[in-house]
Amino acid sequence: MAEHTRSSIVIDATPAEVMAVIADFAGYPEWTDELKEIEVLQTGPDGRAAEVRLLLDAGAIRDEHVLAYTWDGDREVSWTLVKSQMLRALDGSYRLAPAGQGRTEVTYQLAVDVKIPMLGMIKRKAEKVIIDRALAGLKKRVEG
Repeated sequence: MAEHTRSSIVIDATPAEVMAVIADFAGYPEWTDELKEIEVLQTGPDGRAAEVRLLLDAGAIRDEHVLAYTWDGDREVSWTLVKSQMLRALDGSYRLAPAGQGRTEVTYQLAVDVKIPMLGMIKRKAEKVIIDRALAGLKKRVEG
């Protein structure tokens, strides 16, 4: 990823417990308000999603995109954009690291490129909002 935004959070759960929530795409609409529909299009040999269609509805922004996922056990999942109406790129990852006492540090990295011209600082701000909401929602879902 070239220019990206990154943030981390510590969750009171093991990496396996956190990754189980990340891998459960059917549950995303319950903890991610902007995602209205999710469909796993392909699964990999490990049974986890390899390609996923997502319908995003964030008020002024409504887009359907397909992402390709790569999994590294319970350590990392990364994704890249396959197709979208509004985006040129959507590359990201969750990296999970044990943080002691059954806790996990989750680092979310994201790089977005839209098809319409947008200032870099506005793009980074949007990425930061997406990351912060996703990490807060993930923490609430895993610990709840």
